[in-house]
Amino acid sequence: MGQGHVLVDAKEESCVLVGVISGDITEEQAEEYIDELEFLALTAGANTKKKFLQKIPVPNPKTYVGSGKLQEIKEYIEEHDIDLIIFDDELSPSQLRNIEKAFQRKVLDRNNLILDIFASRARTAYAKTQVELAQLQYLLPRLTRMWTHLERQKGGIGMRGPGETQIETDRRIIQQKISLLKKKLETIDKQMAVQRGNRGQLVRVALVGYTNVGKSTLMNLLSKSDVFAENKLFATLDTTVRKVVIENLPFLLTDTVGFIRKLPHQLVESFKSTLDEVREADVLVHVLDISHPNFEDHYHVVNETLAEIDRTDKPTIVVFNKIDSYRAQSEEEAVSLEELKKSWMAKLNNTKSVFISAHTKENLDEFKSVLYDEVKDIFKKRYPYHNFLY
Repeated sequence: MGQGHVLVDAKEESCVLVGVISGDITEEQAEEYIDELEFLALTAGANTKKKFLQKIPVPNPKTYVGSGKLQEIKEYIEEHDIDLIIFDDELSPSQLRNIEKAFQRKVLDRNNLILDIFASRARTAYAKTQVELAQLQYLLPRLTRMWTHLERQKGGIGMRGPGETQIETDRRIIQQKISLLKKKLETIDKQMAVQRGNRGQLVRVALVGYTNVGKSTLMNLLSKSDVFAENKLFATLDTTVRKVVIENLPFLLTDTVGFIRKLPHQLVESFKSTLDEVREADVLVHVLDISHPNFEDHYHVVNETLAEIDRTDKPTIVVFNKIDSYRAQSEEEAVSLEELKKSWMAKLNNTKSVFISAHTKENLDEFKSVLYDEVKDIFKKRYPYHNFLY
């Protein structure tokens, strides 16, 4: 995978998480963000021992958190022999340097952690190339970190030059590698575009949604295939396309990488062609995990990302998944499933929606029926003289 590959070791490492409550973020939101960071850390193989949150107007430009909080974290990690400190936002190169100097431990930010998970999840040459490109683009402005051993030799004739020369050499090597990877991706992108064209004019349906909402499980049910699905973030990295037939109507179903808030822009850039499947889809199926306490927030994050990559207004079916888990929580919930359905029917404003459980297969036939109608409408427009459907 080249430089920057898998920063989290195979053995489980202990970590602490650090976030700030600043700007428009409420305490509740900050708690949810850091809980999500814990899930990311778990997915990468790290065991969270403690979470630190600090309320400040803006993150400290030198050390992200204030000096008092920095000292508190330092004392904790030394007392409990913590391996790794993970920050919930992207750290600037200077912040990263200052924090590493203070802690003398491995420090990751949210972007680095997500890149690491993507690296461990990449299975095909295509996904590996995409991730390596994103990692190198992330690494480039942070190269000076790799040469901190030169700082120990304070002054001294000839010390400044060789250090800078070495960094410049590395920078050139990485820039050349980035250029090569981009060309490689362009070639594969052209091949994939041809493949998409070769699929003929079958109607295309793309599953989209926040990570870990059950898209792959739904894909398996509809296509009767065995797409990798597990309760971890970004289980699906490569786009999977399957031919599905509902009643007598064939169409193509695509499972896409899960979205997440604060997705590193390097990844969005290098995974553009994966997202082309979303752009070229005729119908979007937006899957939500209704049992997640912040599923409404996830709904908005996905819609914002979709608006960035595809500004066209496509027919969309909103699938509220995991109603079995929602019911299990309903004794503590103020809102019943029926009330929730009514409120969302109004919110979605005529967008088709279904409430299902991919796990128990409840209401799956209703979803198939709604999807069939949507695909049939497009099929009719595309092939007005095909009358075997009606």
